[in-house]
Order: sequence, then C-alpha cells, then structure tokens
Amino acid sequence: MRIGTMVAEPTGPDALTKLAGELRAAADDGFASAWLANIFGLDALTALAVAGSQVPGIELGTAVVPTYPRHPAALAQQALTASLAVGGRLVLGIGLSHQIVIEDMYGYSFDKPAVHMREYLAALVPLLAGQPADVDGAAVRAHIGLNTPRSVPKLPLLLAALAPRMLRLAGELADGTVLWMTGPATVRDYIAPAITAAADGAGKPSPRIVCGLPVCVTDDPGQARARANEAFSIYGQLPSYRAMLDREGAAQPGDVAIVGDEDAVAAQFAALAEAGVTDFAAAEFATGGDRQRTRALLRSLIGAAPG
Repeated sequence: MRIGTMVAEPTGPDALTKLAGELRAAADDGFASAWLANIFGLDALTALAVAGSQVPGIELGTAVVPTYPRHPAALAQQALTASLAVGGRLVLGIGLSHQIVIEDMYGYSFDKPAVHMREYLAALVPLLAGQPADVDGAAVRAHIGLNTPRSVPKLPLLLAALAPRMLRLAGELADGTVLWMTGPATVRDYIAPAITAAADGAGKPSPRIVCGLPVCVTDDPGQARARANEAFSIYGQLPSYRAMLDREGAAQPGDVAIVGDEDAVAAQFAALAEAGVTDFAAAEFATGGDRQRTRALLRSLIGAAPG
C-alpha cells in the first residue's frame, strides 16, 4: 500500500506558493502521492500544474474534479496540459459531486447521474488516450479530437465511485477509484470485490483503490474523533458518504477516522491494506504536538506498509 497525503487547500493571494511548499514537504518526507480536492477554492488542475511543476518526483492527483460543469473535451485538454506541466506525474480523479452542488448551485440537472457518467467517460477516455471522441448520448455529445501535447501515452484516470453502477464504470472504463469516508470493512466487503470484478470482466489490470481518511496520532482518541465529527460533519449528511458510513456501521465521520497512538494507527493502516486499499491518502487533522507525531508516524510507515 502506497502512502500519500491529502493536501489542505491553501487560501490567500499566496495560495499557490503555499501549495508548492506543502507539496515540497510531502515529497521530502517520502510520500508517494499528494491529492488536492476541487471544491470552491483553487481549481485543482491549474493549481497542481503551477505548484507541482516546482516539485519533482511526487505523484499528483485530483480528488476530485466534478464532471458536470466541464465538457469532457475541455477537461481532457486541461488535464493533458497539467500533466505536461508536471512531467506526466498527474492522476486525474473525477466524480459526480452531489445533487446539492450540481443542481442547487450550478443549476444543472442531476437526473440519471450514472447515465451522465457512462457517456462522459465514453468521450473522456479516448481523448485522454489520444483518440477522438464520437459520442451522441442523452446527456453528453462530443465529436472532437485534441492535439494537446502529452508526456504520457495515457493519462491515468480514477473515478470517485461508491454506488454499484459507478463501481462498475470505474472498473470497466477507468483505472480505479478514489474514495473518501469509506472504512476498511466497506472496502473489503463491497468496494474491492465490485470494482475488481468489473475490471476483470473488462480484461483490465487490477484497479487502483485510493482511500482517503482523516488521520491523527494521539493519546486521546475520543477527543480526536469528536473533532473529526465537527470538522467533517457535512460528510455525514451528503447521501453518498452517508451510505458508506452506514455500511461501515459508523454513526458519524469520526467513527471512520484513523486515530489512536502509534501502534493503533499502524494497525489500522495494516487493516486497510489487507482490505484491498492500494493507495492511502492521509488527511492529517491533528493539532499541537499531535501534528508532529502524526507526520512522524506516516514517515515511518512509508515504504513499510503491507500490500
């Protein structure tokens, strides 16, 4: 299991300088990858292209770019350009987002999201591989090719997939999935079997399963879980994440956070690897002295995690 980090989105006019510093620290500490969300602040692809071009070595991923506001050709062009800027180290993570965002905020219909994503991938996948798109769907139309320069033959693509139909799409058409708020039992019993079966059926290699969870090394796990419940409360309310918490038997987001002392956290990492996680993205949320303990443990686990 490769260990990466979820980079907190920086703010302010020097946000890109701050991001470059965070990426440099992650690379210096030996993390295999760094992942940046795309919500309402920085555009993740642009930010990674600018800041990531200053930091060699580390894989850079979006977790995730919403599809609805971007035509697949426009997203492919932007992603290929960002990949070129970072020397082919980009992994494009995409997802549907949520009805409250797409319908209530952007004003797009969120009807039949699985149909939207299948048609979107039918256009995006060939474009990322250097082939033209030719799609006439109910939700997506695309008749276009790109001549964007590229540094890799095919840009890696991950799909945020939690529902059964999305997991099938991730296994059949993408290179794997990127998860959030999904615990080890759910990965072991639901995510990994479904996406692996889909990839096998499509004759594809074993899929990547990137799992992001909050992490805090501490001697007061109860207090840490309470902070996680507050900091990540929205994820207990959004339907897709709520469904994953329910599968895990977790009442609140803090119940799936990776917390405890060094031995307890290391054991939880081992359980994730055993469940089928190929890449872990640590969302560090420790405070005070626990911040140093958390990063120190992560450094010690890099290269030593089972999987």
